[in-house]
Amino acid sequence: MKIKSLSYKVLGTLLALPLIPTLVYAFEMDTAVRKNYNGLTPQAHWDEVWHEVMLDLIVIGVIYFAVALFFMIRYKRTGHDQVGKSPKLTGQAMIGWVVIPCMLFLGDDLFLYVKAFDLHNQMRNVPAHAQTIKVTASMWNWNYDYGNGVDTDMELRVPVGKPVIFRMTSDDVVHSHYVDGYHVTEDVMPGRVTWEWIMPVKLGESVITCREYCGANHSKMYGKLIVMKQADYDAWMTEALADAKAESAHRVASAAIGKVTASKINEGQEG
Repeated sequence: MKIKSLSYKVLGTLLALPLIPTLVYAFEMDTAVRKNYNGLTPQAHWDEVWHEVMLDLIVIGVIYFAVALFFMIRYKRTGHDQVGKSPKLTGQAMIGWVVIPCMLFLGDDLFLYVKAFDLHNQMRNVPAHAQTIKVTASMWNWNYDYGNGVDTDMELRVPVGKPVIFRMTSDDVVHSHYVDGYHVTEDVMPGRVTWEWIMPVKLGESVITCREYCGANHSKMYGKLIVMKQADYDAWMTEALADAKAESAHRVASAAIGKVTASKINEGQEG
């Protein structure tokens, strides 16, 4: 009777195993601990979760292979007419063989789930001081508007160490903005604004491409992200602002000349 009671207690304890990752997650989400996600950038956080998923799959795969190999050797048929017989199990044993593996795997799955959900929260939690850049997609171009009169096509420059949020829309069909190395991609649709953000912490260049088939030149719709030192970025922005102002003045002058020319032509026709 004591053995039976102990068995039920063990099964009850195993049923509670899946709750452990949830409790761990609750403690990790404490403001003092998760204020900056332990210093992880979104891309480093993504790499951490991916590493744990791959490790989990390898461990499970090795266990399955070892068990399968053991059964193949241990219970190998010794004669052509030999027929295997399943052992008779008690009710507790049957429940145990079903419940215990299920709880162990469920606990493992929930652990990975809460880690991935934690990453999801970070990906959707944009820092308050993030730089906003408007992205307009069209067949087959990426336009980046910095909000101060400067815009570029197929090339995006940002300072290192400062988060950047993209507010994105499309002029024609559905595209998908993907920044290599940052593990972010988001559909870009006409008539709607979607967004994503990155935290550039390494100087250099990354590929930006479209991950949604958008027509004949879809494969050519790629640009680059250039992460620069703050001083270099400021120098580039100053030059870009000067060029934008000069171009704007040129357009205004050209429009004025066009109006004067059209007015003279009309006067000549009336005369």
